[in-house]
Amino acid sequence: VAICYPLHYALRMSLKHCAKIIVGVWVAGFLAPVIHTVLMTNLSFCSSNHINHFLCDLTPVLKISCSDTSLIEMITYIDGVIVAFSTFTITSVSYVFILFKILKIHSSQGKKKALSTCTSHLTCVIIFYGSIICLYMRPTKSISPNQDVFALLYAVLVPML
Repeated sequence: VAICYPLHYALRMSLKHCAKIIVGVWVAGFLAPVIHTVLMTNLSFCSSNHINHFLCDLTPVLKISCSDTSLIEMITYIDGVIVAFSTFTITSVSYVFILFKILKIHSSQGKKKALSTCTSHLTCVIIFYGSIICLYMRPTKSISPNQDVFALLYAVLVPML
């Protein structure tokens, strides 16, 4: 909205509209892990409860469980498809609109400035979604905690960028 319709931004992004977006994001953020949390309370851990990972994430916890984790893994895949791909699609579609708007800019300096701003953000978006999809959309058994660079990418690199 800010790039494609800059003069209409105040009308389209009213305080009421922004409040709805914020409430929706917070509700979705709190409800998304509820199923995983409830299912993980039933897991048993036979040996060590030491997680060989730099953060307490779903996958390393599933790796140390001696219970059947196939249901949680299936829900993680479904959740990943719904959440990751839908939000990535929405972000990609918005960038298509932004690109078309940038191509309509007449000055080459204006195009260059707009593209440089969008390119840095798009790079972070691609690293974030790519690492999340690679991290959560693979079987738990194929993951080695010592070689898991994807968690490092989305947890450290993206916020740093």
